[in-house]
Amino acid sequence: MSDLSPAALNPGAVPLLRTVGLTKRYGSFLANDKVDIDIWPQQIHALLGENGAGKSTLVKTIYGLIQPSEGKMHWQGQPMVLSGPSEARAHGIGMVFQHFSLFDNLTVAENVALGLDGAESFKDVSARLEQVSRTYGLPLDPKREVWQLSVGERQRIEIVRALMQDPKFLILDEPTAVLTPQEADQLFIVLERLKEEGRAILYISHKLEEVKRLCDTATILRGGKKVATCNPKAETAASLARMMVGGEIKKVKAAASRQIGVPRLVVNDLSLLPDDPHGVRLEHISFELRGGEILGIAGVAGNGQDELFAALSGERLSKDPLTVVIDGQSAGHLSITQRRKLGAAFVPEERLGHGTAPRMRLSENALLTGHAASNMVQHGFVNTAATLKTVDRATETFDVRKAKRDPEAASLSGGNLQKFIVGREILRQPGVLVVNQPTWGVDAGAAAVIRQALLDLAARGAAVLVTSQDLDELAEITDRIAVMFHGHLSVPLPTAEASREKLGLLMGGSSIEPTTEAPHAARA
Repeated sequence: MSDLSPAALNPGAVPLLRTVGLTKRYGSFLANDKVDIDIWPQQIHALLGENGAGKSTLVKTIYGLIQPSEGKMHWQGQPMVLSGPSEARAHGIGMVFQHFSLFDNLTVAENVALGLDGAESFKDVSARLEQVSRTYGLPLDPKREVWQLSVGERQRIEIVRALMQDPKFLILDEPTAVLTPQEADQLFIVLERLKEEGRAILYISHKLEEVKRLCDTATILRGGKKVATCNPKAETAASLARMMVGGEIKKVKAAASRQIGVPRLVVNDLSLLPDDPHGVRLEHISFELRGGEILGIAGVAGNGQDELFAALSGERLSKDPLTVVIDGQSAGHLSITQRRKLGAAFVPEERLGHGTAPRMRLSENALLTGHAASNMVQHGFVNTAATLKTVDRATETFDVRKAKRDPEAASLSGGNLQKFIVGREILRQPGVLVVNQPTWGVDAGAAAVIRQALLDLAARGAAVLVTSQDLDELAEITDRIAVMFHGHLSVPLPTAEASREKLGLLMGGSSIEPTTEAPHAARA
């Protein structure tokens, strides 16, 4: 096969950015191990790898956030040493992070101005913001406060702020994770235009079909090392995943036969005011979830998913006990611990701080959620052996990779911590499991382990509620899908009938109405 790389097509050309032997050590741990990568103008370059493969370390080094232990970077053929992000931006390197850095109570223009270098007047910033956002088809109102905006609009702010610095090279970390399919399509149009303008883009994503569609080349990291460079359009999603993990990823497979039983989680006309001034009010939500069934809830983040999770888990209580019914028991007024004693389990979206206490050991975190319905506490004393057994079982069953038997939660990579949290709850064999974003920011291998565990739990008769922004994930594991928009929940559709186009329209607020049918088992 002929070599169609930029270097082969133009032998005298030099890449926009070249890293040579880039290495980063943390003690004896090698986060990056002699990574060589070439970034060329007019190219969208994917950076792929499992959680903990070294992607974040590499891009933070390129953006000047951390200093390499060894190796060199060259910018347009000249040596480059960065003292910080401002120097990276001065060279023409921009970055849009996965997690937004915006102030909710400030306007769009105020947030943009805070992130720009230089002494441009606020009036000029506002005018240029409006002009750039319109030019690239990313419309923004400079005067609107951020708390009023959707998650997709907030991401536009981050992208436009980066574009206002006129970057030659733009790094994007999981940019479509919070977008509807329609918003993602619009973003792809913007990225193709940036490419045509001669800019280079480094694109980090776990969505391999998206990478195949968009990217011209891909660099794959594994264990801190570069293991491959390829043309993703010539690969399959499966072959890309194999390169990332170094082997085959088991296919997620539902049980051949699954019995759908009686309703195990019923929600009746749940309306709830937010406890956060920028939160979302839940409006007349009703549904029932049967044993053996997985119900998916789609929607762009910030439309009431967190508020619904809090109402189901007992973090927020309802005045009417019948708004939440668990296995026939009224639970709307019950605490988290009381709901766990009824056989319910909960996995929140935020791993550190909500799902776990970062500086506590895994065994201590197992105790925090498991003491209510296990043998971890006996006669007022903690059964340390039982807490460690939970850690060991989760480690073995869910392939949780860690440096020692019982480390602090914060020491695990995001994917491994997520596997531990999900495993900790599933190993209790709950009758009802409510899980929010089960594979958020998790690589393909870890995602497959988690999704299979959810299917297996449902096959054993549990009722499983999965909130996810990943429509492919919901299509793979659910029986029905509903959409949340502005605190309303649509009528659930059979997954086979829930096309991406239909779900995308509902996620954008088209034709969504609150559920009105009363679950027939709700008040039994």
